[in-house]
Amino acid sequence: MSLLTLKDAGITLGAPLFTQLDLTLQPGDRLALVAPNGRGKSTLRHAVAGLTDLTEGQITRRRGLITGLLTQDMPPDLAGLTAREAVVAAAEDAQDWRADIALDDLNIPEALRDHPMSALSGGWQRLVMLARVWVAEPDLILMDEPTNHLDLARIGQLQRWIAALPRGTGLIVASHDRAFLDEVCTRTLFLRDRQSVQFALPYSRAVLALDEADAAMGRQHDLDLRAARALRRQAAKLKNIGINSGSDLLVVKTKQLTDRAAKIEAAAAPAYKTRSAGEIRLDTSDAHARALITVSPCEVTAPDGRRLFRCPQLWITPGDRVVLMGANGAGKSRFLALVEAALKGADGPIRAATSVVAGIADQGLTGLDPKATPHGLITGRFDLGDQAARTVLAGAGTALPLQTTAIRALSGGQKARLAMLVLRLTRPNFFLLDEPTNHLDIEGQEALEDELTAKTAAALLVSHDRSLIRAVGTRFWWIDQGRLIEVDSPEPFIVQSLLATTSGD
Repeated sequence: MSLLTLKDAGITLGAPLFTQLDLTLQPGDRLALVAPNGRGKSTLRHAVAGLTDLTEGQITRRRGLITGLLTQDMPPDLAGLTAREAVVAAAEDAQDWRADIALDDLNIPEALRDHPMSALSGGWQRLVMLARVWVAEPDLILMDEPTNHLDLARIGQLQRWIAALPRGTGLIVASHDRAFLDEVCTRTLFLRDRQSVQFALPYSRAVLALDEADAAMGRQHDLDLRAARALRRQAAKLKNIGINSGSDLLVVKTKQLTDRAAKIEAAAAPAYKTRSAGEIRLDTSDAHARALITVSPCEVTAPDGRRLFRCPQLWITPGDRVVLMGANGAGKSRFLALVEAALKGADGPIRAATSVVAGIADQGLTGLDPKATPHGLITGRFDLGDQAARTVLAGAGTALPLQTTAIRALSGGQKARLAMLVLRLTRPNFFLLDEPTNHLDIEGQEALEDELTAKTAAALLVSHDRSLIRAVGTRFWWIDQGRLIEVDSPEPFIVQSLLATTSGD
């Protein structure tokens, strides 16, 4: 028996998020839920979990179905609880041993279980929240961005945990991590305001099938309209003949042809066009220096003086897109901090050419003043008038009502797109990017990839997004065993990281 069935389901909140959705989820199904930010993924998951009502259609759940919902953010009331207490609180019988089993299944170290949730890193918080879901032994798990804040080692750990789930456990995953979707999901649903489409394929293969289906629909739409125009032309000829001859039969035939043409036109479905969440373009300036960034042989140390790794002589030249790789704690953030300091004029083993115009974006989006409004931020930093600022903000996905809202009230995706707009208006010739795809939906990620690969600007970036690393990188620096080395491919690092056993932090 199926876990749940949606029939002609739809939800409208001001505008339709999705309509006429038919979906049947069988035990053991692993479904990727794909849509741009703000287009109904969370609302659909809440409807499946029984937290939101459908506007139209119906949903049928298997009798006694237990659903577990992994949310993207940690509930504030968990901050003061220890990891163990947080999981115990989610267990129906509130027994410690059940909580420990759930924590064991996710390889959460014993040393972390008595730490307050607020003291854990974002990655461990995510896994403890998943343990809270798992302790209830759900039949269906709904995941919202499960890889957020996870490094590759923990993503690999999560992938293995999902692979080991009982065969009958269903899974619906909304994630912007395309490689993760390919690894864990066997079905893909592209959620749309109309004409939602699903394929019994993992994400990357489903995208190709979707493109073919949309193209076929476009071709059929053109054929239908061509047939309708031919009928109308035929009807017009018969109408003239009928009027001149006074034939009632031809008048009736004319009406029949016109009615047929109207029905064809009404039924013709145009090819689906995704409503963009906002364009991402990265305008760049020219760089004339042969080396934009020069790194002298040095030892990179932590702020407390502890040695992290040894670095050889290195250069970043125009057009280089360098991916900096390494395990958590290896020193990636410290190296980025040294490069950022050099860009701001600090002395040290890393030097920036005077021609460098830097575009910097970190995963915490610290360049965005939470008290400012998007409109105030853009007009304050750049030489743009009121109307020009409103236009570029709207083009980047910040709707008019949000342009005068405090940035702290924006969603993660809205902040990320605003940060990309700031980068674009800066017109850098060198990008320093720390987890740039955090909070960006798949559409935004692909647009960012296209922009980075199309420009001649250089970049140094850190990312756990395997798809981004593979698509954008032209050079790869790996911090491994206390040394920074340049390698030909990111694949050995990716494989090693996914197979690694995580430890406490």
